Amino acid sequence: MKKLSHYDSHGTARMVDVSAKSDTLRTARARAFVRMSPAVLKKLPHNPKGNPLEIARIAGIAAAKRTSDLIPLCHPLMLTHADVDVSLRKDGVLIVASAATTGQTGVEMEALTAASVAALTVYDMTKALDKSIEIRSVYLLAKTGGKSGDYRRKGKHD
Repeated sequence: MKKLSHYDSHGTARMVDVSAKSDTLRTARARAFVRMSPAVLKKLPHNPKGNPLEIARIAGIAAAKRTSDLIPLCHPLMLTHADVDVSLRKDGVLIVASAATTGQTGVEMEALTAASVAALTVYDMTKALDKSIEIRSVYLLAKTGGKSGDYRRKGKHD
């Protein structure tokens, strides 16, 4: 097992020094699922606050761009791409976020942050209808680039 990179030899938390790394294309995709009742799903198009799915999509993109403001040891990145796909399923809302950069460190946290904030936004936009809505299954689907190479999560994800 590899060691955790955000700690020095004394166990003190630190930002990883990436200055010696080469700029490479790096991408990541992450997902989240917002489980809700069919009754809440049916009311989504009629939300007085606006279209919850579109607002969640925009919130996720904005969050990807602000990840280093939220996660203390993340590097601020110049994203070359960020997007969030939000789609209805029979038992909730599936969110898939993607991020890309050409840089010295990966964009996994940006994709995960985008998916998480989009899911929280769906909850915020629908909580008046049902407080038991659940945010589930937030995880990395895939990443490319960097020293550790490519990663693709195995199994079914819908």
